[in-house]
Amino acid sequence: METRLALIGIVVEDVNSVEKLNSILHQFGSYIIGRMGIPYHKRQISIISVAVDAPANIISTLSGKLGMLPGVSSKVVYSKYSLKSGDDNNESAD
Repeated sequence: METRLALIGIVVEDVNSVEKLNSILHQFGSYIIGRMGIPYHKRQISIISVAVDAPANIISTLSGKLGMLPGVSSKVVYSKYSLKSGDDNNESAD
């Protein structure tokens, strides 16, 4: 199965959605490479970036679930790089 590398940008404007947001991210934890959250106190929002390596349909599902939360916006940026299962060590040794 082909996986894609992507970055999901999340803006949280409603603090009441944070618990559900974290629950959703936990459900997809096996696909998450890393996560960085930045509280922006001046505007009372949080900005979160989540790097994932997953099939495109999983990435779309995750972003969609996040974007459906009240006061949460999400957007995905896909890498041009993709990887088929079993290709983890497909680099040539020169």
